[in-house]
Amino acid sequence: MTMNTMHRLAAGVLALAGVAFAAPAMAAEGAVVPPRQSWTFSGPFGHFDATQLQRGFKVYREVCGNCHGLRLLAFRNLAEEGGPGFSESQVKALAAEYKVKDGPNESGDMFERPARPADRMPPPFANPQAAAAANGGAIPPDFSVLAKARTYERGFPWFLFDMVTQFQEQGVDYITALMNGYEDNPPHGVEVPAGKYYNTYFPGHIISMPKPLSDGQVEYPKTQDGKPQAPETVAQYGKDVAAFMMWAAEPHLEARKQLGFRVLSFLLVFAGLLYFTKKKIWSRVDGHALTH
Repeated sequence: MTMNTMHRLAAGVLALAGVAFAAPAMAAEGAVVPPRQSWTFSGPFGHFDATQLQRGFKVYREVCGNCHGLRLLAFRNLAEEGGPGFSESQVKALAAEYKVKDGPNESGDMFERPARPADRMPPPFANPQAAAAANGGAIPPDFSVLAKARTYERGFPWFLFDMVTQFQEQGVDYITALMNGYEDNPPHGVEVPAGKYYNTYFPGHIISMPKPLSDGQVEYPKTQDGKPQAPETVAQYGKDVAAFMMWAAEPHLEARKQLGFRVLSFLLVFAGLLYFTKKKIWSRVDGHALTH
């Protein structure tokens, strides 16, 4: 191999490495990679913070639920293990505050009744056309699996670490950043059409959803000393509602991680037993005899 060939090969490797390490900054065309957040449910042993989920549900119900539905979530899920930790009586009372369509009755007519814990959460709009008409032509996405659907590419070598650390918080990192990414004054030269808004982290930066949160908008439960349970700020609201959306998208995340740990533990013990069984069996065989 000539010296020129070696130089070209080295340059190619460095170029590839540069692309690989730059990949996280190129999540999507026109988008900025959201900053990493700290989550209790991250990693192989992560778990949801029930108190945070309750705050996130409060933000969803008082703000986000006016436009975004949760069609895959039933009221009773809020009382299941590994979730927000509401009691059955709380869920029953909460469900009764909503109206759902049922029927037909004995006369063949559809009717409305108070929701029950087994009912799914009713959507804020009767149909997509009504949702679009109320939101300037844009249909607000359903929140059921949005935290798992929103993602970005981290590139090599980060995805190798992600497989080991089970990093899957791209969606909640993005949602948190989006809630905090609105800018009243866009960069010089950027024109924002009427009825649209500028957001640093939204791909293309022009978003149809107006800024949904502001400081002090949602009142959090008080602690024993009379202070809010958490800061009543956009940064905290965004993080809490993102955590709630993550739970809504994967309500059995804790059970899945616990099952995975048990399976891996069993496989490790099983592999050890197989190894020592093999040694015990083959120790009786004369190795010299096998070679003849």
